[in-house]
This record gives sequence, C-alpha cells and structure tokens, in this order.
Amino acid sequence: MGIVRWHVQMSLDGFVAGPHDDMRWAFEAEAGPDETIDEVVRGTGALLVGRRTMDVEDRNRPGFYGGAFRGPFFVLRHDPPADPPVVKGVTGRYLSTGIEEAVAIAREAAGELDVGVLGPTVARQCLAAGLVDEILVHVTPVLLGDGVRFHHHPGGTTIWLRRTSVGESGQLTALRFTVDRDRTARG
Repeated sequence: MGIVRWHVQMSLDGFVAGPHDDMRWAFEAEAGPDETIDEVVRGTGALLVGRRTMDVEDRNRPGFYGGAFRGPFFVLRHDPPADPPVVKGVTGRYLSTGIEEAVAIAREAAGELDVGVLGPTVARQCLAAGLVDEILVHVTPVLLGDGVRFHHHPGGTTIWLRRTSVGESGQLTALRFTVDRDRTARG
C-alpha cells in the first residue's frame, strides 16, 4: 500500500492561494523540468481533493498536474452536486463522508500506489486525523501578502516533520517531509 501525500505549491510567505483563491501566480511560476513532479504523477494512484481546489481546477482547466494525472479523483464536500466532477475528460466522484472514510476510499482506488491530497482544508483534516505520511511543498519565489495560509489551525496541536529531501525545478524549491508521528504524539 502506498502513502498519503499532501502535495502543495506555496508562496515564500506561506500562502497556497492568493486572495479569492487566486492561483495565477502558481501557473505563472518559472518551473523547469521537474523530476519530483514526474515521480509523484507516476506514483499516485488516486487524488483526494478539496472543494475549493476543485473550484480552481474548474476555473483554470489545466487538469491535475497540468493534465498529466489521469487517474481516479475524489472531491470531498458536504453538499455535492448531482453531476460528478470532470477534469480534462476524467470523471471523478464526490464524497460527503468523514475524512477517515474518504482516505480509505481513495486508498482502495489507488491500490498499491500513493494517495495525493490537494487542498489545505482537506490536508488539515488528514493531518489532524494522523493520516498524512508525507508533505511535499513546492516553494515559489513570490510574496503574496494575503490569501489562504499553508497551514492554519488556531489552537491546534504541533505536528513535527522530518525533512527527507530538497530539490530544485527552475525557480521552484521542492521540500519533502515525513510526518514524525512519534514526536507529534509526545507534543
């Protein structure tokens, strides 16, 4: 069975989206060929996506990972519409379940491959439930000043990480961490 990975692109000042969920800065970033992204796409069997992240996909239509990911995806939302989500010709499925069940469904669909988590709200729920194994952050050299924080959990618990790699792709810096469950449990 694969891992559960939160993969995100973040501004240097800690935002994963600008005001009003603006993501133009992410699509305009000067990224070069990225072995890390290629590896992630090859190793990911299913995606668990937040509603707001899906809204960004609907507005921009590049497809997940620029259209390179063509596998099953699940959109977690409390008020799913009747029609299933579609991105670049791939039909997904809405889930209106708790986070543990949503991850279990995505894991089953992924088989032996990894589950990718896209969206800070879904990722925050996964972290709180102890379901994230790895966090991969592509830091973009831009200062947004406002927007959606990378991780915002007032009164939340401290989650300790261990850096496992640092890489470069054009102007982006890829930071990879595993969740240190033992240290997190101790506080």
